[in-house]
Amino acid sequence: MSVSLPTTMRAVVVTAPDCFAVRDDVPVPRPGPGQALLRVMSTTICATDQKIVAGQFPGTRFPHIPGHEFAGEVVALGPGVDEVAVGDRVGVEVHVGCGRCARCREGLYQLCENYGRPEKGHAHIGFTVPGGLAEYVAVPVQALHRLPPTLSWDEGAFTDNIGIALYALERGRVQAGESVVVIGPGAFGALAVQVARALGAAPVVLLGTRPERLARLDYLGADAVIAARGEAALERVRAALGGRGADVVVEFAGTSDAARQAILLARRGGRVVLAGATGPGRELSGVDLSVIVRGHLDLCGSLANPRGISGRGLQLLARRSVDVRPLITHHFPLGAFAEAWATFVERRDGAIRVMLHPHGAPAEPPVAASARSGEETGR
Repeated sequence: MSVSLPTTMRAVVVTAPDCFAVRDDVPVPRPGPGQALLRVMSTTICATDQKIVAGQFPGTRFPHIPGHEFAGEVVALGPGVDEVAVGDRVGVEVHVGCGRCARCREGLYQLCENYGRPEKGHAHIGFTVPGGLAEYVAVPVQALHRLPPTLSWDEGAFTDNIGIALYALERGRVQAGESVVVIGPGAFGALAVQVARALGAAPVVLLGTRPERLARLDYLGADAVIAARGEAALERVRAALGGRGADVVVEFAGTSDAARQAILLARRGGRVVLAGATGPGRELSGVDLSVIVRGHLDLCGSLANPRGISGRGLQLLARRSVDVRPLITHHFPLGAFAEAWATFVERRDGAIRVMLHPHGAPAEPPVAASARSGEETGR
């Protein structure tokens, strides 16, 4: 099967820090060895894109096509690729390691020691190489996950996100029946709450500071959703846990205050996972080290989604153990990227995930539509 491809495409191009435009004359890439060309169907914006566009990632070189949360259809294959076929529906995880360094050989390719060196085989999609805010993108086959047939393109755009959330919970070694606190009511926090419940955790508490955002997340099924700051936040969360600390605290807010809260909310002998502050500039202060030492806490960072964990995460979406659809608050064509960007950055109308459609709003898979019809009628 072959697909006729255009020679140019529409794409978001960042030419300098905080300077971008939608262009229609960008050459369509041709897949190289080990790559597949995707026709991007759904692609979205996250807070990390703000850092990329602002030039805060040293591995990003301008001009640059961002975008690291997307799903698409395979339309062409590079030499040596037989892991996917033309017509496959795939989601993308963004870290591709060199496969040669010590960290990659452990499966921790998000920690690749050859970061930013394409000649060694490294690629960070949407960061150091072109991403998915375009009609087409060439992607290393290692990054691709076939989408379960019941998932829509929009849901497939969460391939990277669900892996990040699942990995954070696994870093915390969450077990059934343990109490979990999630700090940060953004997309990752919402995913983490649902993953915790899917793993059998109870009770699960979501903590944030913005009541209007938390109000959107009632559907998550958290045992308590708390909007508070400072000491009041600590007191209310502990009360929701019956006066105790949590077995596991997962932080996805990315602030110094949230990290401090995470440490203070863990029970003695508990586990704390810090996953929000992926960019520089946040420092942890105001924590008595004896809280960690005498509290016998396990404190760890969690970065990205190694070891192909996104593939397992997609099964949670397919079973509806995790539902990302309410997190998609806005839709735009790719040509309206400037408006979509402002909507996300300014959090207009409670924006959580702003979805863009480079080829127009895609139809959902027939199987997915049938399955959802059954859900809605109670069958």
